[in-house]
Amino acid sequence: MERWGVHEIELAGPSGGNPFTEVRLSARYRFRDRIVEAEGFYDGDGVYRVRFMPDAVGSWSYTTVSNVTELDGRTGGFEAGPPAPGNHGPVRAAGTDFEYADGTPYLPFGTTAYHWTHDMDEERERRTLDTLAASPFNKLRMCVLPTGAMRPPEVPFAGEDPGGLDRTRYNPVFFRHLEARIRDLLELGVEADVILFHPYDGGVRGVEDMGREADHAYLRHVIARLAAYRNVWWSAANEYDFNRAKTVADWDDILRTIQRLDPYEHLRSIHNGTRMYEVATLYDTTKPWITHHSVQHWEVTPASEWLRACPKPVVLDEISYEGNIGKRWGNVTAAELVDRCWEAMARGAYAGHGESLAGYEERAWIGNGGGLYGESPVRIAFLREVMEGLRRDGGALRYLGRRRPARVTVEAAGDGAYTVEIIDAWNMTRTPVPGVFKGPAGIALPRRPYLALLMTEVEER
Repeated sequence: MERWGVHEIELAGPSGGNPFTEVRLSARYRFRDRIVEAEGFYDGDGVYRVRFMPDAVGSWSYTTVSNVTELDGRTGGFEAGPPAPGNHGPVRAAGTDFEYADGTPYLPFGTTAYHWTHDMDEERERRTLDTLAASPFNKLRMCVLPTGAMRPPEVPFAGEDPGGLDRTRYNPVFFRHLEARIRDLLELGVEADVILFHPYDGGVRGVEDMGREADHAYLRHVIARLAAYRNVWWSAANEYDFNRAKTVADWDDILRTIQRLDPYEHLRSIHNGTRMYEVATLYDTTKPWITHHSVQHWEVTPASEWLRACPKPVVLDEISYEGNIGKRWGNVTAAELVDRCWEAMARGAYAGHGESLAGYEERAWIGNGGGLYGESPVRIAFLREVMEGLRRDGGALRYLGRRRPARVTVEAAGDGAYTVEIIDAWNMTRTPVPGVFKGPAGIALPRRPYLALLMTEVEER
């Protein structure tokens, strides 16, 4: 075992009745004087599993706890060694930024492919993974539940679909496939932002409003299966405020339940919706069970106020998608999307990518993955390179956006000397300004849009 890897216990047990509701299983893992309890789950065919993510190097032991004799009191142990290269542990919020558990900074450059795992199309899923591997994206928003209009070969619940789902039983075939894709993302270094609920089943599958008891059971099963993977984030819902069956109190309960069931304190958020000409309905992110803002909004400028009002990381996961479809949210140009990404990061926030270009594949990237065809990913890769260098080497960034001034005055944050670099966000160029400056300095510009200025302190000679 390695630190922040996955330890799994597999046990044989009863398959009669309804093991999902009638059998309870967990394991108490001990490291020195600390005990962490991980819930188990039924995986079909009389097989029960407990998954655990050790967070410390050394000797761990465990004892299972169950209401079934053959699953109770089973003991064992293992040695957890140092993490392998590239394993920095789960991502945490650190003030208004993110970092891995070992302190390594993490800058989210996310994208969205809501249902890329649902059709179980091996060829397209492999292309999706290959596309991600060649992209700048290190976070992927993805759904567990299908929408009402979809007819995937497997769904999370047992029973005949549509109309005959048994929400007290889960479909191991569906979840094993989902787990395999999350492991694939882990191998790529991509965080899986797992969306647990949404308002889009249209009443067909009956999962939009399952009731509190069924919601809790579903959360218990999903968290038991997935929480031991260090690359998992929890998004309670996509566009939660479009779900008319649930109140804010219901969402509070769901988020508290996620917090209670997850022994590793993975990141937790909830994503709002918007309607044309309406103000976005933002969830109260000051609540203690929220770790970061996950926002849908077509304007980036409010990010500064959100950070002041609630100093947690702000991720604009949806700021409209590069695309050509008829929906307002899905037809901005690549230049507009890239501009919003730069503006967000210059304000101390983060912005997500999405692509809804019709005419290239049967379904666009945001729905089902596959390939990316837009002009924004390569420019977001350039932004990532700039921002990771800024985080590593220090400095200050000023983004000018669509403005085209002939000259601007800049100044470093401190009293020391500094250099200036003109960055062209669209053309992906970096041009050093000759000289070393101290105090305010006037910088001549080429009068193009999408420019940024990077000020880096240097030692005086």
